[in-house]
Amino acid sequence: MSAAELAGLAALRRAARDSVSGLPRAFWWLWTSTLVNRLGAFVATFMALYLTLDRGYSASYAGLVASLHGLGGVVSSLGAGVMTDRLGRRPTLLIAQTSTALSVALLGFMHHPVAIAAVAFLVGMASNASRPAVQAMMADIVRPEDRVRAFSLNYWAINLGFAVSSMGAGFIAEFSYLAGFLVEAAMTLVCAVVVFVKLPESKPERTAAQRAEEPEAGLGTVLRDSRFMGVVGLSFLIALIFQQGSVGLPVAMGEAGFTPADYGMAIAVNGVLIVALQIPVTRFIEHRDPQQLLVVSSLVAGYGFGLTAFAGSVGVFALTVCVWTLAEIVNAPTQTGLVVRLSPVHGRGRYQGMYTMSWSVAGLAAPLMSGFVIDRFGAEWLWGSCAVIGTVAAVGYWWLMRGLPAWDEDAAEAPSPTAGKPEVSAA
Repeated sequence: MSAAELAGLAALRRAARDSVSGLPRAFWWLWTSTLVNRLGAFVATFMALYLTLDRGYSASYAGLVASLHGLGGVVSSLGAGVMTDRLGRRPTLLIAQTSTALSVALLGFMHHPVAIAAVAFLVGMASNASRPAVQAMMADIVRPEDRVRAFSLNYWAINLGFAVSSMGAGFIAEFSYLAGFLVEAAMTLVCAVVVFVKLPESKPERTAAQRAEEPEAGLGTVLRDSRFMGVVGLSFLIALIFQQGSVGLPVAMGEAGFTPADYGMAIAVNGVLIVALQIPVTRFIEHRDPQQLLVVSSLVAGYGFGLTAFAGSVGVFALTVCVWTLAEIVNAPTQTGLVVRLSPVHGRGRYQGMYTMSWSVAGLAAPLMSGFVIDRFGAEWLWGSCAVIGTVAAVGYWWLMRGLPAWDEDAAEAPSPTAGKPEVSAA
């Protein structure tokens, strides 16, 4: 091996070490729980195929069940946020993951269409309930200056787990759909065991003086926080754009004469790029101005999808996926870090719940938007709409984030997440 190759290998090792160093052990146990959870994902990926191919139901019924699953997530977002603040992060995670495991296993044994729809709604509620608790706990245990990196690593684990589970679930489905439901239930229980054994409660304790000076943050407090609710609205717009990769793009490619395999090849670029680039890109952006990052990523997302209007081959479709995936890589950890910065410590669960709900609502609205626009006006108008929405979001981020201090200043002035309580460890 040449000297240049050795130097390059050493630089790569140093970059990898810098990307993961300095984070507490509790974060890595939480990260492990996230990865295991996503490795076992099955229901959301193969629900439509299970209902249409295995159970023989219509596509319309499969769409209804998918909508009820998403509606369950919308309903549980705010409730889980309140639980995270009142009961604590750890109890909320244990309740959510145990409930998910039980409801997923139950869904595999349901046969009546009403029972399937009802349990799918429960699965949506339970599986979505852990998100506010995970994000609040991560904010509790990671130093402010490391949060963008931590959220990025967590997002990387989500996408890595999803990529692996999608391939594995395909093989499991050929053998038995029921086995897939039971595998997901078992792996979700493993997540609960990891939380129970390795993760202590991280909710910061408030003194009597702090409680007197700063009352409990209720949902009304969140709704009256105009800057934060503006960010929630903008996150809905961004989510509406990114959702088109899974709802608008396959429909548009199908109407243009492309096969499901063609869509699979194009969209696979998304997962590959996130797994390959999420960590190095985060190292590049973690100390840069979040306002600029969110403005640029919103524009790139909107116009990345906008370019799809000019795609005429699988290669060009894949190229457009590359463009908006880069926006996703930058936007996801930056936006999550912004939500934490705008959330009071004693109200992180409720604030994260409201933020999570914006993505859940977008998951319901995006299929309606894409179906209506494509049927009424054509796919080109959908992609043009994405460009307009991305522009609106970029202007919104620029407007809302005026006057916020730089992240480095914020980190320097913020108290340690473990200040006033024992250091959180994995012991």
